[in-house]
Amino acid sequence: QVQLVESGGGLVQAGGSLRLSCTASGTIFTIIDMGWYRQAPGKQREWVATISSGRASYYADSVKGRFTISRDDAKKTVYLQMNSLKPEDTAIYYCNRRPNSSWNWGQGTQVTVSS
Repeated sequence: QVQLVESGGGLVQAGGSLRLSCTASGTIFTIIDMGWYRQAPGKQREWVATISSGRASYYADSVKGRFTISRDDAKKTVYLQMNSLKPEDTAIYYCNRRPNSSWNWGQGTQVTVSS
């Protein structure tokens, strides 16, 4: 049973930065493509970024150039560095495998960006 634990969220002013972490247990992490997702109030969960096992990265247009995804396979952890944050980035952020997000979702980490 894979468990995902996200952390690093918080309250930040527009233009600020946060670094999110997601640690996975119970899986062979090195061969898994991982992704970050987010869900804003009243909206569906949406994909934000992907990092492949070979460290290729892909981003939603809304975060391209501002967010950077990375991974540390030894720690079974994926990161999301978020810079130049905007109020519309406010959401609960989750990680999961890509492309099918087939693992049970973690509790997520709340990111709130004030204007």
